[in-house]
Amino acid sequence: MAEPRPSGASVPASTQTARGAMGEALLEIVDLQKLFPLTQGIVFRKTVGHVRAVDGVNLTLHRGETVGLVGESGCGKSTVAKLLVALEKPTGGTIRYKGEDVAKMGGRALKRYRREVQIIFQDPYGSLNPRMTVGDIVAEGWSVHADVAPRKGRLQRTQELLERVGLNPDYVNRYPHQFSGGQRQRIGIARALAMQPEVIVCDEPVSALDVSVQAQVVNLLEDLQDDFGMSYLFIAHDLSVVRHLSDRIAVMYLGSVVEEGTEAQVYGSPSHPYTQALLSSVPLHEPALRGQKDRILLQGDVPSPADPPSGCRFRTRCWKAQDICATEPPALIDRGQGHPAACHFAEAREVVPVEVAE
Repeated sequence: MAEPRPSGASVPASTQTARGAMGEALLEIVDLQKLFPLTQGIVFRKTVGHVRAVDGVNLTLHRGETVGLVGESGCGKSTVAKLLVALEKPTGGTIRYKGEDVAKMGGRALKRYRREVQIIFQDPYGSLNPRMTVGDIVAEGWSVHADVAPRKGRLQRTQELLERVGLNPDYVNRYPHQFSGGQRQRIGIARALAMQPEVIVCDEPVSALDVSVQAQVVNLLEDLQDDFGMSYLFIAHDLSVVRHLSDRIAVMYLGSVVEEGTEAQVYGSPSHPYTQALLSSVPLHEPALRGQKDRILLQGDVPSPADPPSGCRFRTRCWKAQDICATEPPALIDRGQGHPAACHFAEAREVVPVEVAE
């Protein structure tokens, strides 16, 4: 196994998170956009509109840090993940890795980026080739990045990786169908780990697993980060899972980030009405806390990303909406509540804490 990486350079105390100082900025996302065309016609197809899957996302991921990205299904979280690992090309905006524009990378630089930024997919059943053995799946990337693992020692290295993620090293010759969902996700983690990544994009890695298995996988990811100093962009809709892992949280709605802050800020004093509604909907398992939370019921459905509302995109479901919300899109800034929120009437609100998954 590779030796643990250094934690990276420290930064001023003003930029420290609740879980320690952040290192250098590894990934910087600036005004990221992804539009998918809507077409009509069979013989002569023409574009009649666009689905604005990602529309102006700004995020920064530091060395050794975990940023949680949360929001409803269809808000653009997984599209962000695909853009970061170059499975999709952005329509606009910039992705910088260690200060370098990814869109301008070529040759060795792009090859290095693809190795150092890995992804763990949501579906542990569809993300593994059923015709390949576990050993071949984990070692597949070494055929392209031969310098990562010497050919003569690859079998031993594969077995070490399987053991590190909690699987029997003798499973190298088995096939994916012989494993449970949780075990398959561990194989996917080992595959990502094999590239010695700096960043791992976790695209809802536990949402398809049983609750009892989710905690095991989350704890494994946390242990691996402690050992190797990797950075995570952790995408999920389970707020308790995100809170357990994340240093900072970004909340997405209809393609844009509407609130961002430390774990304590977002969960302890959410400022955007959408974040407040999300947190109010989390079920509480502790009997003593039941009945203490004001439930916020949103009216209407999520608007279509092909035809989003003018101004603030949340205004059609927001109880605070006024005339200005229909004409001026709110900037993602701090309006005195201590962290940025994209709401003209952002106001910190204390909530009953979300219980952390163990």
